[in-house]
Amino acid sequence: MTKIIIEKHEQNAFSISQFYLARANRIIPPFAVLCLALTILGWFVLTPIEYSTLGLHISSSLTFVSNFVFWKESGYFEAGSHEKWLLHTWSLSVEWQFYILYPIALALLMKFTSMAKLKALILASAILSLLLSMWATDIWPTPSYYLLPTRAWELLIGGLAYLYPYSPRKSQQNYMVWGGVTLLILSFVFLTKHTPWPSSLTVLPVLATYLIIQARSTNHIVFTNIISQKLGSWSYSIYLWHWPIAVAIYTFSLGSSAGYLGILLSILCGYISYRFVEQAKFSAKLSLIDMVKSKPVTLMLFTAGLGYAIHYSEGVSSSYRSISNTEEAKYLAQYHIDNYRKVKKAATTFDKNKQSGHGGIFIWGDSHAHALSYGIRETFTGVTVNQVTAQGCRPLVKQDTLTTGSAKRICDKANKKAISSILNIKPDVILLVQRRRHDENDFREIKRHLTQQGINAQIILVGPVPQWQPSLPNTIAKRHFDPNERVFYDPSFVSELFNVNDMLKQTYKDSDILHISLLDKLCEERRCLAKIDHQNTPLVWDYGHLSLEGSVFVVENILKQEIARFL
Repeated sequence: MTKIIIEKHEQNAFSISQFYLARANRIIPPFAVLCLALTILGWFVLTPIEYSTLGLHISSSLTFVSNFVFWKESGYFEAGSHEKWLLHTWSLSVEWQFYILYPIALALLMKFTSMAKLKALILASAILSLLLSMWATDIWPTPSYYLLPTRAWELLIGGLAYLYPYSPRKSQQNYMVWGGVTLLILSFVFLTKHTPWPSSLTVLPVLATYLIIQARSTNHIVFTNIISQKLGSWSYSIYLWHWPIAVAIYTFSLGSSAGYLGILLSILCGYISYRFVEQAKFSAKLSLIDMVKSKPVTLMLFTAGLGYAIHYSEGVSSSYRSISNTEEAKYLAQYHIDNYRKVKKAATTFDKNKQSGHGGIFIWGDSHAHALSYGIRETFTGVTVNQVTAQGCRPLVKQDTLTTGSAKRICDKANKKAISSILNIKPDVILLVQRRRHDENDFREIKRHLTQQGINAQIILVGPVPQWQPSLPNTIAKRHFDPNERVFYDPSFVSELFNVNDMLKQTYKDSDILHISLLDKLCEERRCLAKIDHQNTPLVWDYGHLSLEGSVFVVENILKQEIARFL
């Protein structure tokens, strides 16, 4: 892109409208077709709340601001990434924002400064963006992930490859290509879902790509084989289709083995999109005003408007769309909206409570501990109940080494407050609760630390609650809506929790820490209690946070007797 802009400027032939139109012709048609396909699919299979969200994501993606939308949506209680059909388009929005700003910046620089200074400024901009991403990821990880300033350096690297060319010998070309390929492979090895991103490690795949570009080898076996050539040609459309296919597999709980079929289907859809949409010819020479009337832009505006209309109408809840009026759809709205509001209201009430009193029960942990606290407070009405709970924060007496950035600071602060409160209140019972990572936590260390501080409270480690993905209400509505079917197995159940449960039972069976297994009480042979009554009231209101009714049920039927022994 840098080469196109600079060479056209030097020839006095650069047109900003034609540049934008070329990008629009390339990016918009296959993207808009995907969005139209999802609109049609959603009409038949998505409930109003799901369809409304899809409409918002379609309109924001096609207007290339979805990175801002997904940034603002990111939150512990929001829909998970595998429920957002167009989540991957955040990067397309960042790319398009770069396409808009970069040629304008280059044009101004070429007009008012020398080529040498322009090269130096772009190099400096790339370095500053990289340093900003490394710094901001630790402080503001979510905006750092989604926004252009911390991502620009990844795009500017391509420009630097043109501005600072290197002409390697043929033997060097081979080393550079294989070096780049090796770095890409190492990226799969060293980069995990726990790796802060973007960060200094982001340099690994970016440098790999840079080496391959700078090798300038067009006849290397890595590029000339038919697989690379075909996948390269279809890559944009494969990118567009792969994530919605992954979301479909997740949403309909088709199982992990369906992922292999999903890969093949992504490639097939990518080929079809490339063959019949990407290769369609559109005019590339229009004025800036005429560009708005071009077919790709018209298609974009129409589809974006359709998406916004779907969102504005709250998912087209009408008789024209049969799925919107089903009992299952109403059920999902009840537990994804109404119960969410009730939980948030309860959370606000708990958060305002200051640590007070003496003795009683102390609840310590993450948002799962927070969900459990409602049932504790409703059941033990005559007992002092205090809590320190923070989303995503497991109980620790040392600094958290698994989280980073602002999350780490929040968790360290919450745990410090919990310890201070326990020393002041001296509770009779301490409940430790967390969603996952039990195998990475030493609860005996918590016991030793508190004992050394003169705290002799009974520590009760509450094991994980049954969890379903994308959510239990979703699972009930789509496959288990019979109110008499309270106990069932479903592929959406997070089965690895049984491994966690077995580990906890083995580790703490002869310990002075009392481990209470919720899975043992609620599940048998991998069939778990999912509804607490015959009115389809779910045990958890999302993937795994206890509903208000579920919290009371668990405390009354499982925890009450055990806790009461120590009060």
